[in-house]
Amino acid sequence: MGKREKKLILANPRGFCAGVERAIATVKLAVKEYGAPIFVLHEIVHNKHVVKELEQMGVVFVDDLVEVPRRAICIFSAHGVSVATEMRARTLGLRMIDGTCPLVSSVHNMVEKYHAEGADVIIIGHHNHPEVEGTAGRAGGNVHVIATEEEALGLVVRDVANVAYVTQTTLSQDDIAGIRNVLVQRFPQIKGLQSNICYATLNRQKAMQELGEECDVLLVVGSKNSSNSNRLCEVGNKAGMEGHLIDDEHDIDLQWLKSGSRICITAGASAPERLVQGVITFLQKQGFDACEERSGKDERICFKPAILDRES
Repeated sequence: MGKREKKLILANPRGFCAGVERAIATVKLAVKEYGAPIFVLHEIVHNKHVVKELEQMGVVFVDDLVEVPRRAICIFSAHGVSVATEMRARTLGLRMIDGTCPLVSSVHNMVEKYHAEGADVIIIGHHNHPEVEGTAGRAGGNVHVIATEEEALGLVVRDVANVAYVTQTTLSQDDIAGIRNVLVQRFPQIKGLQSNICYATLNRQKAMQELGEECDVLLVVGSKNSSNSNRLCEVGNKAGMEGHLIDDEHDIDLQWLKSGSRICITAGASAPERLVQGVITFLQKQGFDACEERSGKDERICFKPAILDRES
């Protein structure tokens, strides 16, 4: 049996989701409308190339609101922020634009609803992730972040009959399944959707699962601090591919290419398509001339850019 043809297979969907497109459009619109500098609390999305491009337009990314001058415009990232952060921004006299992804905002609304009902609220997600911190900060207390089954087993709540949960939007189903099973066993009356993983994350992960038997190596274009990009790599590994997370073509180790003749390429939800094209060009120079674009779930969701909060 002869060797298989060297081939690149492009997964679909890949790259920017509607929430990321909205966040970036919000920042660019703010620069156009109000002029530089525009300040953003934390990275608007987790991609160093996107951040660098916006910095060149006059956007300043800060880690603390005290770094923003009074009456300057401050945009909250797509990951969302706590109520305390919003209140602090008002106290500091900042003009706010909320770039939170609408799907993350819907999780915020659920947390606020459950908290108002007196429930202990559990967030299945990664500790210290900005989305999880923002979600936890939508309630005044009795919120628990759970990242493992062991943590779920040791959780103490006030009333086992009044417990609810939400999930981080950028996880995989495998991340959630075991923890959720523990919670359901311990708290049979627990409230919550099966998961709050966003449609874009699920669509990209499903594409990895379908390509696992066909491809040998997986290259996920996305930054190291991107949760959904890391999950894509994990899902690809479980599907049978040798997965690698790369920021761009400069991260590719030529040794990886020797382990397979079919390379799957995808991109996390915060990675621009131009980075994927750079990877394709590089690999074609390594002899991967054939390139096939696969069909996938058609994503038609679109969100309007956020606007200035007139009360701030």
